[in-house]
Amino acid sequence: MALLKLVSGQKPREIAARVLQQRCAGGKFIEDLLETALQGAQLSPADRALCQEITYGVVRWQATLDGLIARKTDGRGQKSALQNLLQLGLYQIFWLDRIPDHAAVNETVELAKQNGFGAQAGFVNAVLRGYLREHDETKKLLAGLKISQPALGWSHPEWLVARWQKRWGAERTAQLLEWNNTPPKTFARVNTLKFGRAGSPLPAEHPQAENGAHGVTRPTFENAGDLLTRWRDENVEYDFVRRDWLEENLVFEMKSHPPLNSLASFRDGWFYIQDPGTLLAVCQLGPQPGETILDFCAAPGGKTTFIAQLMNNQGRVVAQDVSDERLKWIQENCARLGVTCVEIQRAAGILPAGLGKKDGTASGTLAARFDRILVDAPCSNTGVMRRRVDLRWRIQPSEIERLRSAQLDLLQQAATQVKPGGVLVYSTCSLEPEENGEVVKQFLSERADFKLESERELLPFVDNVDGAYVAQLKRLP
Repeated sequence: MALLKLVSGQKPREIAARVLQQRCAGGKFIEDLLETALQGAQLSPADRALCQEITYGVVRWQATLDGLIARKTDGRGQKSALQNLLQLGLYQIFWLDRIPDHAAVNETVELAKQNGFGAQAGFVNAVLRGYLREHDETKKLLAGLKISQPALGWSHPEWLVARWQKRWGAERTAQLLEWNNTPPKTFARVNTLKFGRAGSPLPAEHPQAENGAHGVTRPTFENAGDLLTRWRDENVEYDFVRRDWLEENLVFEMKSHPPLNSLASFRDGWFYIQDPGTLLAVCQLGPQPGETILDFCAAPGGKTTFIAQLMNNQGRVVAQDVSDERLKWIQENCARLGVTCVEIQRAAGILPAGLGKKDGTASGTLAARFDRILVDAPCSNTGVMRRRVDLRWRIQPSEIERLRSAQLDLLQQAATQVKPGGVLVYSTCSLEPEENGEVVKQFLSERADFKLESERELLPFVDNVDGAYVAQLKRLP
């Protein structure tokens, strides 16, 4: 593999060290901290990629890196900033084969001096060069830890690894841990509202041609070639993505590309960045043109805009979320993608603001007025840990039970607004049964007017997409 050309010296490492130290103060996720830092940095694409790689890599492999440091320091604790520097150096030595070992050591020592650790520069140099001398033995040690101590070897919390092993066994859990430590791919969902044919009639035998819908028009994905032509001109390398819940030519993997904001096809709204797993919930919702649909927890708007796309902008989609900032995301995405049938509303906690009053009913009394409702509930996000890099270090066992209670409340609230004969879809990006099937089972035990039509779990090590759970419920006539 070719070596990265470090055209701006230490700059990527300086940014990484600063962002990692900001993370130690708590608060924002590492993705948000790094995005803010990179906005003001003048980095080449290679340096930007290096900065992101080493920043995210240190967070992913934090436990393993700390274990290596402890071996050379007799377990003595270090100041967080110094610990971060040691982690940066070791990550480059053992996880990045395209960084020369001498560069990893020298740059880390210089960073120590620049960050007020001049007196400890010799210590940093000794730890890193000690591991250079033991490189092969350490690689064997790291490989062995993945088997003997998977939580340490794969850098995940002990309790989470134990939970997953109990459910899936050691081999499949190891596959999931490896998945979580692999940088995610970038997927693009084609937006037919901006190009291609307006639509074509759904055949009567089509699985989504229900309730007499086979006479209406739906957008098609046959003209994705228009987008692919633009991508070739924009130096985007892509590959086809096929899953049993996706229409042909709906999703593509962007294997390499310039920054998204530099692509006219992105600015023009011809595609939306979205993992294929997130589309299953909308496919199960089965939105039809002319219907009235509620997206209960809509931000940032990926599922909302796909609902509008499947409706060909014909009908009404109410998109709700809990903060003005999150609603702004929906608004921006709708504008870029040419979505015109979405009405954005702010929700006040679990009770959606103003829904009952708008129907002329008493406050707190919600009329059943939606053909279909999607409840994409806030969850532990354990199915998307490779995208939420430091989530594994934030989540606690108690959080799952707390979320389950909130998820059930959301589902019960949404159920009051589904028309008889209508569809209610509950989805999460969690892998935990307590947040998924158990929530639905409890809901059904309390609502005899709903029945379970289907449920499906997407597992990264089986389906090669982000983890997800989707249950389609139907309200009896």
